[in-house]
Amino acid sequence: MQFEAGELLSKINDPSDLKKLKEDQLEQLSQELRQFIIDQVSVNGGHFAASLGVVELTVALHYVMNTPYDQLIWDVGHQAYGHKILTGRREVFHTNRIENGISGFPNRFESEYDAFGVGHSSTSISAALGMAVASQIKGEKDRQHIAVIGDGALTGGMSFEALNHAGISKSNLLVILNDNCMSIDPNVGALKEYLTSITTSKRYNRFRDDIAAVLTKISEVGPNALGIAKKLEKSIKGTLLKNANLFESLNFRYFGPVDGHDVKKLAKTLEDLKHIPGPKLLHVVTIKGKGFALAEKDQTKWHAPGLFDKITGEIKKSSSEKPVAPKYQDVFGHTMVELAEANKKIVGITPAMPSGSSMNIMMNAMPDRAFDVGIAEQHAVTFSAGLATQGLLPFCNIYSSFMQRAYDQVIHDVALQNLNVVFCLDRAGVVGADGATHHGAYDIAFMRCVPNMTVSAPMNEEELRNLMYTAQLPNKGPFVIRYPRGNGVMPDWRRPFTEIEIGKGRLITEGEELAILSFGAIGNEAVKAVQQLNELGIHPAHYDLRFAKPLDEALLHQVFKKFKKIITVEDGCLQGGIGSAVLEFMADHGYNSQIVRLGIPDRIVEHAEQSAQWRNSHYDAAAIVKEGKKMCDGKFTHTMVG
Repeated sequence: MQFEAGELLSKINDPSDLKKLKEDQLEQLSQELRQFIIDQVSVNGGHFAASLGVVELTVALHYVMNTPYDQLIWDVGHQAYGHKILTGRREVFHTNRIENGISGFPNRFESEYDAFGVGHSSTSISAALGMAVASQIKGEKDRQHIAVIGDGALTGGMSFEALNHAGISKSNLLVILNDNCMSIDPNVGALKEYLTSITTSKRYNRFRDDIAAVLTKISEVGPNALGIAKKLEKSIKGTLLKNANLFESLNFRYFGPVDGHDVKKLAKTLEDLKHIPGPKLLHVVTIKGKGFALAEKDQTKWHAPGLFDKITGEIKKSSSEKPVAPKYQDVFGHTMVELAEANKKIVGITPAMPSGSSMNIMMNAMPDRAFDVGIAEQHAVTFSAGLATQGLLPFCNIYSSFMQRAYDQVIHDVALQNLNVVFCLDRAGVVGADGATHHGAYDIAFMRCVPNMTVSAPMNEEELRNLMYTAQLPNKGPFVIRYPRGNGVMPDWRRPFTEIEIGKGRLITEGEELAILSFGAIGNEAVKAVQQLNELGIHPAHYDLRFAKPLDEALLHQVFKKFKKIITVEDGCLQGGIGSAVLEFMADHGYNSQIVRLGIPDRIVEHAEQSAQWRNSHYDAAAIVKEGKKMCDGKFTHTMVG
């Protein structure tokens, strides 16, 4: 559904139109932009509170900076809706996050105003610094490079690596710290306390503006006086606020904190900063969800609430009268508490995703045994390894896509030492509207090749519980459990725990002529396909492999001895995945069956509904039926579909 834009916003098709406004009109434009975001997201869905919090900052940046020549990078990108609307995408914004529509994140292939593709946290400063250094090399002295990073994203180690490098680069880099004490959940850690000390220091804030005015006067005298002014500025800041020079110790000039909802003050500040050379950091204080009272009050809930009534704030739910199966993440969260109550060695770890992964269930029930370590996946893995060396049993819950960032730690700190760390990989497979940056496409392939690693995937909620139960039994070593985003298939999922034999698959349906080997929850599409093939007079057998490593070799010997036609199905990349493992087994043991591998092809899968992504990538029930029928009709010609 499309909505009409306000009087000013309707006339802005790109930032050149925005620059035609008078400064006094910026507040009205900000109000119209905020209302447009509320209107659109309430009926079309998407991320919500983050973009509301940076409306004024977005307006000020495009008003002052010469985008796209000046390069603007939004860390993560949840907050970039206003940016998209002001940069030529207002008329198509209703297609945000739907198939063939615009992306929910900045995307270089979508607009020249999206200077860098984002989705994972803490990348903006590194990218902006790379652009700034490139401009130095090319002699582009007037070009601005701006990284907008939240205080949550700043906890990622990569941000500090970039700050450390930027401080000696002397590049024209502006880091804008959007400080709202939130990522998706409330921020944690010492950095949060430090930033809070800056924003709440009455003494510092009382004198800050007066000091700035005095220093400006001194700096106007000449270059020598400017050097004296910088030293005096640093000295006064250090006197007024203990440790106020954290950023300045890295050779950044620190400015702020500034009210992030005072658009005219922001515009004036940004205009001044354009003329100050070298690395700078502007500390902007905002409220996530600003302008929508319920979002301001419960920022986690309103990060991405789904569809809602913009007047009453009621979040719309499914009207189905049938029992609804739970989300896999909630089964994980409740099962963690059950297991931890019985096993005192169990601890939970998540990198800044307690509500997204449902680790918050354990954090509420056992706050001393569940840890949010901030947006720091590498630290989460090695922290888990440290816990494991002392006899504890860490369940490290990370989105599959974000686990990619900690792969070295998985190998070096966990697998090489054969430590019993359980990696629960949420959002494995394609994830729907979040799209390419969030797909958990590669974990089967990159975990399967690691020595000492067990790699498993449940087909349903009961299997998830049983795999978690099995993983916490003694002497299991590194253990991966991957499961998808969204709801499962079992409304009645709370069942007694049963140990699963490591490396043991299971027969779901007996059959003849054709065997379907599935791995994980995508096996439920195979169940549908078997039913449809039966109606066509084809009776395939269906096996749930359960483990990509170790493979159930006894089961595979049975399959290859009986079947000459085999289909493998996985919600993961075809290269190196479960289908590849089956082909390797066939080659190693001298079998010669016809195999079709179905899974994520060797291309980027764009945003759409999960079912559409399965369909478009040719591994949903219809694709399985198509390939099964083709094989059994004698038209088999290839060993891979993708």
